[in-house]
Amino acid sequence: MASDMQTDISGANAPHPSGDIGDVVLRTEGLTKHYGGVHALQDASFEIRKGEHVAIMGDNGAGKSTFVRQITAVEQRTGGKVWFDGRYVEFDGPLEAREAGIETVFQNLALADHLDVPDNLFLGREKVLFKLGPFSILDYKGMREATLAGLEKTGVKIPNIRNTIQHMSGGQRQCVAIARTATFHSKLTIMDEPTAALGVQETAQVENIIRTLKEQGEPLILISHNMRQVMDLCDRIVVFRRGRVCANLRKEETDGQDVVSYITGAKTQDQYADAA
Repeated sequence: MASDMQTDISGANAPHPSGDIGDVVLRTEGLTKHYGGVHALQDASFEIRKGEHVAIMGDNGAGKSTFVRQITAVEQRTGGKVWFDGRYVEFDGPLEAREAGIETVFQNLALADHLDVPDNLFLGREKVLFKLGPFSILDYKGMREATLAGLEKTGVKIPNIRNTIQHMSGGQRQCVAIARTATFHSKLTIMDEPTAALGVQETAQVENIIRTLKEQGEPLILISHNMRQVMDLCDRIVVFRRGRVCANLRKEETDGQDVVSYITGAKTQDQYADAA
């Protein structure tokens, strides 16, 4: 399980320019991942605060998804520290990260095609009425009610929640994966390219869900290549390049052209210049 050690996070160098340290939901310091001789992620320090939506941008191979895999313990980090919800954590795997309150919508969605919406939302954490030896009687009614509540909270429209995932559109599948985060009252939602394979209408639906999460004060990390989307939906932009953070930008103090300059390496903020 995640470490129970309560850790004061105020002493480390904060990458966020201002604010009460008690508002920090997630913080990393010097997060590093090596695959043999390949340094996929190097000394990444990051934080996100309550109610904040932060975009992570960068070219393919810049370290964005690797960073998320270390936070969610899909992989074990080579070095660095992670604090979540005020505690220093070393999750053994993604299930522990999820139990702690980190819900992630990966690019592959991690949905079971042959199951319906409630079964997907509760996959691995089913509601149980009672157990008979090695067998469990599931609370299907409770799972359906919780599913409908989660869909309503995010504004997701699914005509029939008993339909299996394989019979849904790409946008509906994406919305089901997002609704899973609302159903379990996540403390932090991470979305990895949530609209990359969607059409215009489906993209608009997902973006409306993200706006709803913002209105509800739920923090979000959004990995996206879509500059328009990032500028519309996020408060801050953190740029990765060659496995390192090279910029931490407030949306109101930058523009798309400026962000592209950091992505391509034409610019690097002073605090990251030595590592560039």
